[in-house]
Amino acid sequence: MGHATEQDARGDAGAVKLAWRGRIVGVQPRIRLTRSYDERSHSYLGYALRLDGELAGASRLFGVGIGKAAQAKQAFRVGDVVSGLGVPVADPRLEAVDLYRTSRLKLLERGPATTSEGPPWTGVPPTLAEYRERGHRRLDARTYEAKCTACQWGCRMAVELIIDQWNPSRRRHRFETFCYGPKSCPSYRAGPTRKAQGRKSYMVHEEADWVDEDETRHRGPDD
Repeated sequence: MGHATEQDARGDAGAVKLAWRGRIVGVQPRIRLTRSYDERSHSYLGYALRLDGELAGASRLFGVGIGKAAQAKQAFRVGDVVSGLGVPVADPRLEAVDLYRTSRLKLLERGPATTSEGPPWTGVPPTLAEYRERGHRRLDARTYEAKCTACQWGCRMAVELIIDQWNPSRRRHRFETFCYGPKSCPSYRAGPTRKAQGRKSYMVHEEADWVDEDETRHRGPDD
């Protein structure tokens, strides 16, 4: 992550805030997924900005988490140049970004309006309520990295797996990728099914294809 610079500021409770600036190369929903064997639930945290720029004085690609109010106000999209301060995430297993608790968020330059019909779709993303209503399908991780990081319909979720609901300390973590976009997208590839372990080693739940089909059955192929 790099060391704090003279541009850094102290946030609440003494948390170090790192200065960052960059051009947006992707805006996607920031969602955490909790799995407990055959059950799952989502926490809609806000949005993830993927940036190509400088973080604490070092040039790199990095991710910044922002709230839904900030996105509603600024309507960030691919191509915008933005800056701000952010706190390194406390537990990287629970976040798909590098920084959160963003402050001093500034839009420095508006990028060109997109004319692309997709994929990838790079306009202003919809509200979190719209994502929830659309539902998602699993997305192959390699396909996501190769073709979907700039698309507003892609999402890389931090996943917390509760192995034993009677013993909450038994938890594991991983990342999973999903697609909220049109079912007709030519770039889409589902990839392998997802599995979740239960209390015993022989207890493994496999999330079948019908789960994705049911999640998105209310949408047509181009919706």
